[in-house]
Amino acid sequence: MRRIPPFQPHTAVGRRLRQLLAWLWHQEGSHGQRARGLAAGLFCGCYPFFGLQILVSVALASLVRGNHLLAAAGTWVSNPFTYVPLYWFNYQVGCWLLGPGGGWPGLDSLQDGSIWHSSGAFVSRLLLGSTLVGLITALLGGWLYWHWLEREHRRRQQG
Repeated sequence: MRRIPPFQPHTAVGRRLRQLLAWLWHQEGSHGQRARGLAAGLFCGCYPFFGLQILVSVALASLVRGNHLLAAAGTWVSNPFTYVPLYWFNYQVGCWLLGPGGGWPGLDSLQDGSIWHSSGAFVSRLLLGSTLVGLITALLGGWLYWHWLEREHRRRQQG
């Protein structure tokens, strides 16, 4: 009796995902341009400006002479799986800096966009926390990516 191999759609999807990630990591530009682009995207991805993060990150990448595609990809740090924990953390950082606020408004207001109609105390804490977390994430992410690119470059030259 002939054995039929099981259908494995995850292998094709996984292969395409690995190809996409490899393509993103090997963008054109100097190591500095690529790291600045990724850092711009990471910074903008920490803000709760749904739908505008990519546009703002590409504009910021233009200002810092970074890679635009990596800037857009860097905003993926915030996605449907990370929205709530990321923005809750950013809010907590803002509360740590400014003192306690009016409290977290809830998931419904985050999803329907009414979060911006919340009290000024909430919005100021969220934006301050997003700025600080974005700066740290951008600096650390850009620096780590630049060092990784440099190490890979040296490894290829030696081998």
